[in-house]
Amino acid sequence: MLDLYDKIQESTTAIKKVWNRQPHAGIILGTGLGPLVKEIKEEASLDYAEIPNFLRSTATSHRGRLVCGELNGLPVMVMEGRFHKYEGYHLKEITFPVRVMHAMGAGLLVVSNACGGLNPNYRSGDIMLIEDQINLMGDNPLFGINDDRLGPRFPDMCQPYDFALIERALRVARKNDIVAHQGVFVAVAGPNLETRAEYRFLRNIGADVVGMSTVPEVIVAVHCGMRSVGFSVITDMCLPDALAPANVEHIIATANAAAPRLTKLVMGVLAEEQT
Repeated sequence: MLDLYDKIQESTTAIKKVWNRQPHAGIILGTGLGPLVKEIKEEASLDYAEIPNFLRSTATSHRGRLVCGELNGLPVMVMEGRFHKYEGYHLKEITFPVRVMHAMGAGLLVVSNACGGLNPNYRSGDIMLIEDQINLMGDNPLFGINDDRLGPRFPDMCQPYDFALIERALRVARKNDIVAHQGVFVAVAGPNLETRAEYRFLRNIGADVVGMSTVPEVIVAVHCGMRSVGFSVITDMCLPDALAPANVEHIIATANAAAPRLTKLVMGVLAEEQT
């Protein structure tokens, strides 16, 4: 981790050449959830290739662009597409943009993802507020010698997702008649989807949904001292006794269909940040 500090300064210097504002929030958009970008009053954008030390996004439907501007009157930095462990990257690299967002001044991280539903009370297309997480990726972005300039050696994870923000998001959901659950997200490395036995195991250990992202970014947000709020769009149901083969096109289409509801939730949460 000792090499991160100078790299963060290099990246923020490059971003400030085109956008020299302090973001209130950093936002990471997952599979099929890019339409939120249309709501941003864009002031600058950079392809990831233009930012020193950023990776290249190779995942389906992830554009690979950093958009800076205003959303609901708040300055924000938005990742239009994220990085994943299954792309062959290390978690320290995957989570690097979170550290850059924090160095730019962001105190809030908003994360979204597409996921598989494990809770039989959920339905494809529903949205879940993440209240807690399980890391089964076999890795951690904080491995290595700790740099105290970036955060503490042993960050506490008793509340990785801000309870007040979860309650705010649920109020926004009720006001807009949006189905929104509250549950536990488990992250696995991927890229293959799980077997029926693995889905049973994940459900038995307390997970409501499963995905291949988000957990590393939130661990780093906690390390940085940022608040976090997370939204999972359930794109397919992973019930082991009624399991059908996954269809990537259907998963992306389901995420796209949920994007307007997700946008309302995110904008509603940010609206109260100004009060």
